[in-house]
Amino acid sequence: MIRRVVFILLTLSLFALFLSQLCAANPEQPKVLAVRIEGTITTATSSLAKEALEYAAANGYHVILITIDTTGGLLSATFEIVDTIERSQIPVIVYVYPSGSKSWSAGTFILLASHVAAMAPYTIIGSCQPVSYSPFGNSEPIQDEKTINALTAYIVERARMHGRNETAAKLFVTHNLNLNEELALRYGVIDVVASEVDELLAKVDGRNIEIFSRSVTLNTKGAVVHWYEPSLRTMLLSVISDPIIASLAFLIGLYALIFGISAPGHLAEIIGAFLLIIGLIGLGFNVNIAALLFLIIGSILMIAEAYTPGFGVLGGSGFLFMIFGSLLLIPLGSAEWLASENLYRVFFATIVSSALVIGGFTLFMLYKVVKAKRRKPLLKDMINEIVYVVDELGPDKHGFVKYSGEYWMAKSQETIMPGSKAIVIGKEGHILIVKRLEEK
Repeated sequence: MIRRVVFILLTLSLFALFLSQLCAANPEQPKVLAVRIEGTITTATSSLAKEALEYAAANGYHVILITIDTTGGLLSATFEIVDTIERSQIPVIVYVYPSGSKSWSAGTFILLASHVAAMAPYTIIGSCQPVSYSPFGNSEPIQDEKTINALTAYIVERARMHGRNETAAKLFVTHNLNLNEELALRYGVIDVVASEVDELLAKVDGRNIEIFSRSVTLNTKGAVVHWYEPSLRTMLLSVISDPIIASLAFLIGLYALIFGISAPGHLAEIIGAFLLIIGLIGLGFNVNIAALLFLIIGSILMIAEAYTPGFGVLGGSGFLFMIFGSLLLIPLGSAEWLASENLYRVFFATIVSSALVIGGFTLFMLYKVVKAKRRKPLLKDMINEIVYVVDELGPDKHGFVKYSGEYWMAKSQETIMPGSKAIVIGKEGHILIVKRLEEK
């Protein structure tokens, strides 16, 4: 009996030793959180980066992988993303991916600020020199020393922080240098070239990086990659933060508000106010003061047109003010945007054409409103006229009646059923007063 017990205990001990050795030989599989950044860099992009970092820290991820494909964007958002990377306790890999992607302007700043910079084949980085834009679509490189020196020092310091080519970093800003993945690797601007995510993680495995003066060894080979899904808030912010969508919402909202004030009762003023707020949120409340003045003056002139005799001078002037204000609404400052000329041309063409179409439509609608308001009143001609009751009428029930193909709100001191005929005996405001027609 004793021998049997000893044998069982010995077997259990050996089994436990085997399990411990197995666990030691197969440590916890590393996890990588991947997040996709594409399109224009906006406040939504910086919000996405912060969300992903917080999620990775809270759920035990070993590495954050940011794949990027962008032509540039808002400079303030770029700085926020760079700050997020630099404050991260988790290693951040920025990867220009997939093949054929680009990381121009703001994207290059983000790439050089990462702990590990990587590119896929046939990708491009560079073109960081800020460009000034005129309201008429012209553009030229900024030569202002203050702006150039500030951006140059910023990007060079990020390159120096991670041991990358400082000269190339400087030329990105001062001479719009562009590099493909082969040249970027040769000149020491990036660390790795890889075709796919798995290949990248295998190549960077075992690499030592510095995070807050401590050495961290990357453990990424065979890692499980989870793609981060942004929150509903970030997805909504991503939609309204797009400069084209935000500007269109602002313009449509402004015109809708004008139309709503001129012709109340169609909910246009409510929709206009909503779109105005959405547009301002998307634009970051950073709207050119001159643009706002032109838009406000234009709005006042177009509203005044609806309440003054004659037509043409005030409405036409207001329309011109609105168009010019729309042009000034386009972000022109190099201190705010780092974007390619192609992105700006698309943005410029969309906003200008939309402003013309929306403004022309609003002007036409205001013309119809003014024409209707100046039409000879029909009420005095409607007294003793017969109308057809559409809705049930009564002392506490208002409803519609039909007269000459038009619907009018009406009320009565007696109950009148739908389908009956009534006669107009007066009016209170815009409501007709009717009574039942006694047919002989």
